[in-house]
Amino acid sequence: MTFDASAFRSRVRTLLEECARAFDDAEGRHAVLRRQIDNGDDIHSRSTFPGHVTASAFILDGAGKRIVLIHHRSLGRWLQPGGHYEAPEALEDAALREAFEETGAEGLALDPWHRLSGLPIDIDSHLIPARPQKGEPEHWHHDIRYIVRAEEGSLRPDLGEVHSAEWRAVTELEGIAPEALRNMRRLGLVRP
Repeated sequence: MTFDASAFRSRVRTLLEECARAFDDAEGRHAVLRRQIDNGDDIHSRSTFPGHVTASAFILDGAGKRIVLIHHRSLGRWLQPGGHYEAPEALEDAALREAFEETGAEGLALDPWHRLSGLPIDIDSHLIPARPQKGEPEHWHHDIRYIVRAEEGSLRPDLGEVHSAEWRAVTELEGIAPEALRNMRRLGLVRP
């Protein structure tokens, strides 16, 4: 399959615009990503700086009360599973792939809301510290985020990727991804 970088940039721009309308995103929240799209940067490639696209998954139980978080090896923080986009996959597939790779959770499925809306639950640009040993300067991850459902059960995290994976209270997202949690609450996809 041939990958069209221009079509990918156009797709991401459309998602930005539609998410801004759907969720009242703050003006300027995605200024770096918009500038990179306007410049024609290869935002699909992890070697593109000052930033590139990643995808992540908020793995929720059926009731929307619990979420899987991973303890990230490089950042030393609890986060939702995610990682670099790999062309030519669909963004949703990238989120599902990363969720499975990092947690080992079985039976992962994209939340039906995504199929109905055609949108991610959030798009977040955040700075990643420089990693000189990998030749990476400080850079941006433009994270396209999806809700994934799974039955609460055993996890088999890839300890080469993460320190741990655990089911936690969904309220822990307040300190990790507050915009995404706000959007999930507005849509009734999570419960206190």
